[in-house]
Amino acid sequence: MAERSFKREVEHLRMGAGETFTGEGILAITKALLENGVGYVGGYQGAPISHLMDVLADAEDLMGELGVRFEANASEAAAAAMLAASVHYPIRGAVTFKGSVGVNVASDALANLASSGVNGGALVIVGEDYGEGSSIMQERSHAFAMKSQFWLLDPRPNLPSIVKAVGDGFELSEASNTPVMLMVRIRSCHVTGSFDCRDNRRPPLTVREALSDPQRDFNRVVLPPMSYRHEQDKIDNRWPAAEKFIRDKGLNEVFGPGEARIGIVCQGGMYNGVIRALQRLGLADIHGDSAVPIYCLNVTYPIVRDEFEAFARGKDGLLVVEEGQPEFIEQGLSTVLLRAGLKVRLHGKDMLPMAGEYTGQVMLDGITAFLKEHAPGLLPGQVRAPNDPAPEIPDLSQTVPTRPPGFCTGCPERPIFAAMKLVEEELGKHQITGDIGCHLFASLPPFEIGGSTMGYGLGPASNAAFDGGGERRAISFLGDGGFWHNGLSSSIGNMVFNQSDSVAVIVDNYYSAATGGQDVLSSRAENPTKTTQQPIAEALRGVGVKWVRQIDHTYDVGRMRDTIREALTTDVTGPKVIVASSECMLNRQRREKPLRNTAIREGARVEVPRFGVDADICTGDHACIRLSGCPSLSLKRLDDPLRDDPIAHIDQSCVGCGNCGEVADAAVLCPSFYRADVVHNPKGIERWWQALSTRIIGWLQARRSARRLEFAEGAR
Repeated sequence: MAERSFKREVEHLRMGAGETFTGEGILAITKALLENGVGYVGGYQGAPISHLMDVLADAEDLMGELGVRFEANASEAAAAAMLAASVHYPIRGAVTFKGSVGVNVASDALANLASSGVNGGALVIVGEDYGEGSSIMQERSHAFAMKSQFWLLDPRPNLPSIVKAVGDGFELSEASNTPVMLMVRIRSCHVTGSFDCRDNRRPPLTVREALSDPQRDFNRVVLPPMSYRHEQDKIDNRWPAAEKFIRDKGLNEVFGPGEARIGIVCQGGMYNGVIRALQRLGLADIHGDSAVPIYCLNVTYPIVRDEFEAFARGKDGLLVVEEGQPEFIEQGLSTVLLRAGLKVRLHGKDMLPMAGEYTGQVMLDGITAFLKEHAPGLLPGQVRAPNDPAPEIPDLSQTVPTRPPGFCTGCPERPIFAAMKLVEEELGKHQITGDIGCHLFASLPPFEIGGSTMGYGLGPASNAAFDGGGERRAISFLGDGGFWHNGLSSSIGNMVFNQSDSVAVIVDNYYSAATGGQDVLSSRAENPTKTTQQPIAEALRGVGVKWVRQIDHTYDVGRMRDTIREALTTDVTGPKVIVASSECMLNRQRREKPLRNTAIREGARVEVPRFGVDADICTGDHACIRLSGCPSLSLKRLDDPLRDDPIAHIDQSCVGCGNCGEVADAAVLCPSFYRADVVHNPKGIERWWQALSTRIIGWLQARRSARRLEFAEGAR
């Protein structure tokens, strides 16, 4: 079950010439693929393009009608390898994944693809996950494009430009026999706009039709001596062809006056920020008309040397707006200026930050500094000079607490780490590694379990140095998505082959939950187009793991604790793997809550479990919070002068998973947790019984209050 369904929006992909498409960037990309006769599409989900994979999955029927093959690949490497279909056949193919980690995973296949070259257009749509909204290490895909000589598109973040870039990317790939990367940033993926549609095109040659006439060309095989010729072909033929296509088709854009002493060179994805900064300085209008010339690089690699020279000639100063580091574009432009003998002062990272996201204020400050030095007459009088002291910004960390990411309310992974914490209190601290996925949140308070992650599916492999044995066994955590992505071979297979005596816990929440709830092989759901319900435990035994324990209800903290303890203390040698399975609560709520609300509105009797804390029993120790950390567990102060400390309290966000009570029981804490079933639309007998119970309880409470009053008066 994906995080979001696009079934309704996908119908808009059927629009044709004369119609206007309105929607998000990811839908526009899909529409552009269909308009440009793509023959096959694949990829792997990951922010910020997870939704693009969801759109493609929901549009599978439409693509089938057009003869387009769609594959939800097992990994980014599998997706990149799929582009091999464009090496020998004149078929356009596209794959999508998260950059730069997706590019890293796919690097072997991509390097071979770039070496052999392509006949059909090959497009890699990379979701550039950089900046404050990122969930990964901060790197850029640009380095890989330079290393393997992919051409890199970075279109302006509006729908017409993004749609045009898809078509330009295919044509550029075919004109230069080189695969092309199309970089879409977070804002490009989710920007909303409109563009004029064209008719969807059936590919001239489908992958199904290609099977009837197999093609082979030894010149495309990456083996000596052909691999040496590939390198020469890149330099002698492909690169010049790419430059000519970019120049002739005007893929890069120039805005503003034709004659000026200054100019700005920016990545296409940075164009909106540049224009906004110029607007704030009164140097551009809402339509993008600028008083400062702008050379917008919708193709950031390769640099078209003569095109840039023409823009730079006659100028005294240029500012390069290039987000991220190293400053690849700035270095390349410096070389062009030096070789051309142009005496133009080139600025970039000396006026803009070397690293970090270029927010609106960052862009404004950098452009202001540039204009202050080279065109002070353009600046309005009230603009702060670069050396003037900045206005004092209050330190909000003194009043607003930090809010690190954490598990959702009711998350089935929370009890796993509560159990692990209880085991560590008993057996001592262990060497623990994590993996990519929600379970990595366990490294943060209140659990503080695990401290490293080396890549998707590599949790157990990153503990390999400790697999030789010691006073305590090492432990690693791995998600079901990571297990099927890379973990089965690179981590579990590695443990079996090297006779590891460590423990691995596979967190199975029925989906690739961290990337949006997409199905994987072990998902329990029925999927009409994919194979599911393949148990992880069987795959483990299939590669030689002898000690396997399956737990189908992770909320049983006692059982989780006992199983982890057994794995750490058993005399059995070899890998020990625990498969801890419970459905992702977020996806479960997305599925069940609308159905429950509908049933309640229609008058059906519905029971909803809720948990609470008995204020009279709670000791105020708060160990339950330290061992659970559930967002619905908070503190509450009592109106009781004899109880100064706040007690535990469960708020309205509780989903009734019962983890707090299970933790309290397993940790032998106070029995203050209780469960109450809230009945919606109760029957007549239930209403009568509730009224009777209320009267009896009220009478007992009144009697107790009266006795307390008598006791107090007697004491006086």
